[in-house]
Formats: sequence, C-alpha cells, structure tokens
Amino acid sequence: MNPERERDKMSEVETSGWMKIVEENPDHSTWYIERFQGMEAEGKDLAGEARFVDAMVPRHARVLDAGCGPGRVSAFLADLGHEVVGVDVDPVLISAAEKAHSAPTWIVADLAVLDLAAHGISEGFDVIVSAGNVMPFLAPSTRRVVLERLRRHLRDEGRIAVGFGAGRGYEFAEFFADADAAGLVIDVKLRTWDLRPHTDDSDFLVAILRSA
Repeated sequence: MNPERERDKMSEVETSGWMKIVEENPDHSTWYIERFQGMEAEGKDLAGEARFVDAMVPRHARVLDAGCGPGRVSAFLADLGHEVVGVDVDPVLISAAEKAHSAPTWIVADLAVLDLAAHGISEGFDVIVSAGNVMPFLAPSTRRVVLERLRRHLRDEGRIAVGFGAGRGYEFAEFFADADAAGLVIDVKLRTWDLRPHTDDSDFLVAILRSA
C-alpha cells in the first residue's frame, strides 16, 4: 500500500489510547520494549499467551497477532512453525520486532482500518490473537470497528483469542456487546491464559470468539 494513503486512512479514525500516551511521552515505546527485554533476561515466562494460541490450531497454521508490540507472541509462534503476521500501530514497536525476530511478517497499521489485502495478504487466518491489553488501548469509538475488521480476516472456522484486564476503561460487558454487534459469538470465557474459569469477580478476561 502507498504509505501516504495508509497515513491518510489512519488519520480518519480516533487516535488510540496507546498513541496518545506516545504523543505525550515519546520515550514510552522504548521503555515498554526495554521492560520486556528485562523480564526476558530475568527468565520470566513470557510465552503463556503464545502457548494458549498454539494449542488452538494445527501445525503450520496462519496466525494474526493484532497489536503485536515488539513481537513477543508472534516470535514464539513463528518459532513453532506457524505462519505469522504481526500488526501494530506503533512504528517503534514494529521496528524493534523486525530487529529481534525475522520470521513473522511485520506491518505498521491501525487495527481500526486494517485491510491486509492492501498489503498483499489476502488469505484469512486460522486464529487471531490480541493479547497484552490491546483492546482497552483502542480508541473507544473504534473498538467495535476493530472487532468487525478482525472477523473479516478470519478463515472459515477461524477464531479470535482476546485477553485484557479489568479497570482499564473497557468493561467486560461492553466488550461482550461490541463482539455481538460485530457478528462474533463468544465460545469460551476464561480469567487467565492458563485456562482458569472466568467468574463474575474476575479481574481479567480471556475470550475465544468465532463468526456468528
């Protein structure tokens, strides 16, 4: 896609909460990258979401990491042999992903205007993962639109795995309503990426969705 046209499309939607933070603090993205690099150096387990997604699909599946950041989840899944595309609105995070992990395909794009066919990627995905509190960082006016666009990028029988925490300005009930309006059905609700059941007082949600 023409870079200028891509920027024009992104300028037509409300700026995400993440990019508003970056505008106020240009060092925020670097801090975020270094934070996870430090956790990895300390031997922290950072692959829980990726193991979860890997269990959902057969070998060599097509995976879209929506809001991939510096590529933590994408890289793990690519190393397992999956065909992975990572998308993020923050070019600093994508640059870090490109430098650290060569296997996935990396794209700078706002999920609210996501059109991978315009980037030469026309085939749908077996699973789309959106981890790391991506959903609450979206601009409120774009959340339903993003869910609709993710649904359009699924293969038949494909699924979406979304995880985010409570108290971040996006109530779980609102997410459920947006998913329904976007033509998605929630098959599974969990409170952790290690399969613990979701309850009314859970402070985190992991949801698996499919097209209605």
